[in-house]
Parts: sequence; C-alpha cells; structure tokens
Amino acid sequence: MKNKIQDGLKAPPTDGQEAATNYGSEPPPYHNWQEAVPDTTTFPPPPALGLLSSGNGNASSDDAERAHEFCDKFPLRLPIKPPATVYTSVQEYDLRPVLPKECHGTFTVVSKGRWKGSTKARNGDFLISTSLPLYFPTMDSPFVTKKGKTIYFEVKLLGLREGPGLGPPSSDSSGLSIGFIAHPYPYWRSPGWERGSIGVFSDDGCRFVNDSWGGREFTSAFVVGETVGLGMTFYHPGTSNINLKGKVKKCGVGIFFTRNGHLVGGWDLHEEVDEDAGSVEGLEGDFDLYGAIGLFGGVDFEVSFNRAGWLWKM
Repeated sequence: MKNKIQDGLKAPPTDGQEAATNYGSEPPPYHNWQEAVPDTTTFPPPPALGLLSSGNGNASSDDAERAHEFCDKFPLRLPIKPPATVYTSVQEYDLRPVLPKECHGTFTVVSKGRWKGSTKARNGDFLISTSLPLYFPTMDSPFVTKKGKTIYFEVKLLGLREGPGLGPPSSDSSGLSIGFIAHPYPYWRSPGWERGSIGVFSDDGCRFVNDSWGGREFTSAFVVGETVGLGMTFYHPGTSNINLKGKVKKCGVGIFFTRNGHLVGGWDLHEEVDEDAGSVEGLEGDFDLYGAIGLFGGVDFEVSFNRAGWLWKM
C-alpha cells in the first residue's frame, strides 16, 4: 500500500522512543534471536516516473509524518564489527524474523532461512525485518575484503485477500514489497519509503529508494504463485566515490530483480541521486543492511534467505 498520500486513514499513536527501542537505536546493535524469537516456530498474532498517487493503494499521511519524525529523531545506527557467532549465523542462514505489533496473522520459521506467513485481511502497513543484517560494512565492504559482495533473497506470493483500506474490499489492494533497510527504521512503513531503504512493490511493480512520494515505474505487478527476488551488489568504485579528506568511502551499488529465477531488471543505485528521487543515504555500503518484507492487507507468502531454496542461481 504505497505512500502515495491518502488522507483519512488514521493510525494509532505510537511513541517514538518505544519504536526506537523495538528496533534498537542504542547498543546492543544486533538482536539476540534467542530472546526475540521463542523456541516454537508458530507465531500467533502479536499484542522511473514519479507517481503522486496510486490506483491500487495508499498509505496515510499521518503514517508518513510519524515516520519522518522518527527518522529525524533517530539517526541510522553506525555499524560495528559483529561477534563471530553473529556473523556465522548469517552465513549459515540462521535468520530470524522481527515481528512488530502491527502484524496480525500467523508466521512460521520453516527452517534456517525459510519463513512462511499469512496476514489477516485489511491488515495495515508494516514490515518484517531480519533480526541480523545480511550485509555488515565492517566485514563485507569491498574496501575491507578487496572483492564484491552480493546480498539477495526471494519471496513467493501465495495469495491475496482484502486490502487495508476502510472502503469496499475492491477499493484497495493488498500486497507485499521486497527490500532492504538500515536500522532503526519505522516498522509501520514499507521498505523503500524512508531513509536507508529500497523496495519493489507487488501491487504495481514500482520501485522505491528512500522515497516517500511515489516511487518510479519499474516492472509489472506480481502474480499470485510467482517468486520474486531482490539483490544488491557492492563493489569498489575506484576513486570516484571516495572522499579522502573526509575519509568517506561509498561503494558502487548495483541492484537487480528476478522473477521465477530469471534476471529481469535492475539499476545503478546512483541513478537515484536527483531532486525528484531523493537521496541514497544508508545504501552505499556504509551501514548494516537487513532483509525486509513490507506487507499490507491480507497476504500469504513464503520467504527464502537460504541459497539452497532460491530459484535464481547466483
């Protein structure tokens, strides 16, 4: 449900400090999944052309304003070197979900790096994030390793029901988005809408990069039964993106998108650097990046972070 602004959908008040605490703006920087996720694997319901409006779904202006206030108040968390056990967990696909209270439905961790979920009809916007980053600058940056780094995962759209709107069921779409985020991130917003995030959306195929105002046309709407994947490749840019005086090192970043195991599109991240598209803050290889799935309305889906389960072969 895009943030192509629509008034009238009132969101419940959320305390900014609580939101920051949930996703962590202070150390420790990484979720302890053993505390964040219970032993049981079944989760009950928890307590490029600019498009100014969507023909499918629209998020509320209240949600957008809350998110902007959140991002102004809580800057992106500076990365630190992860403990060896944390880094190993990610390499072994032991990635657990962080579910916000806005998630109403059921959720199952099927196996390492494989999730399955179902949200209730008319569920409002929210995102599910991995508990650990897929990309650590202190470990994975091409400036550290002297080689490129690719992160990627896939989502299968299994079914759609009523959208989150307050009008007739046919007046608003349900759907999902696949993306990456830097924390802390407002969990009532889909990836791509706020700083430090990208996302591609199922309802109209638009792509968003740190963009609260409409996104860009990119691909066609996802089809029920289809598997889509999103990846980011970080590479050494030579000297073009290195500010030696300020010691700021920004990676070159290529973004790619797959459908049913086939590469079908992509773009250079720095194409987005213009007045209309917004910035690329947080996405140039200098911050931890987490896998994220945005959800709105009633959606059935599967997620695979485990290479063995991907349709696309890297």
